[in-house]
Amino acid sequence: MRFMSSLTILLAASLGFTAAPSAVAADYPARPVRLIIPNAAGAAVDTLGRIFANTMTQVSGQQFVVDNRGGAGGLIGMEIGKDAIPDGYTLLSASTAAMVIGPHLHKKLPFDPLKDYAFISLFGITPNILVVTPSLPIKSVKELIEFNASRGGKANMASAGVGSQSHLAGVLFMQLAKSEALHVPYKGGGASVAAVVAGESQWTITPAPAVAGLIKGGKLRAVAHTLTTKSALLGDLPSIAETVPGYQYGGWNGLLAPAKTPRPILAKVRDMLVKTTQNADFRANFERQMTEVVTNTPEEFRKFVEGEIKAMGPVVKSAGLQPY
Repeated sequence: MRFMSSLTILLAASLGFTAAPSAVAADYPARPVRLIIPNAAGAAVDTLGRIFANTMTQVSGQQFVVDNRGGAGGLIGMEIGKDAIPDGYTLLSASTAAMVIGPHLHKKLPFDPLKDYAFISLFGITPNILVVTPSLPIKSVKELIEFNASRGGKANMASAGVGSQSHLAGVLFMQLAKSEALHVPYKGGGASVAAVVAGESQWTITPAPAVAGLIKGGKLRAVAHTLTTKSALLGDLPSIAETVPGYQYGGWNGLLAPAKTPRPILAKVRDMLVKTTQNADFRANFERQMTEVVTNTPEEFRKFVEGEIKAMGPVVKSAGLQPY
């Protein structure tokens, strides 16, 4: 009898344990949620992440608190997110740098981009924009190629740093266009864009949110974008691929959680994400940042990142970068 009583207690405890995630998910979120953005404040990824966090706050009824953890190309923030308690109260706004470029640049990556996280969904696809100093008479991709040739390969191409998205986007452009320029790495995207505004460097390929206001203000001239087809968000701006066949280099934003986050909570987070992307103000804010709103399933998101990692290998190799 005593044995049966003990067994009953153990069984009840076991059943209570397995039911706990669903019970917790029913009240989720019951307190503020930390959203790690593995980039410095003010970066293009940060801008989009904050728009996302603000609307998730409205949808969920709880504050989504942005926690910027920049440094080491996003690796610091991604590692912090990986090691967070998997209870749904720490999420990550991930993007290209750490998830896609990082695996090719680091021999000992402090996380596995495909195994250490629960994939929830993409929420934005961001074109990069080829911009030039407006004082130059360059108004097309063809004219930029001709300009580079006229400078004997010594025109300055600015980037946010060696191995950055803007560096690799420029390398891919020069490789496919058979055009040469001098790569000038700066300390971050803001500094590289400022250099093109000032005329210190002549061109760069950078995330659209970083230059949207400068283009509208006439401080930069947009020449082309990096998507394969035209986008309603970009008006009549042509794609680089129209002149340089095969060129494509976009960015993205997606939501992750620590790997062992309970499925019922992940499902609830994804439901809030979908409602967020359907919000009119959210869509308008993303449109102002020249970013397309996109969602997909967790498995589609995982396969998307896997494909991006594979495609990045040849680009990193052509840039002459070695893992360290």
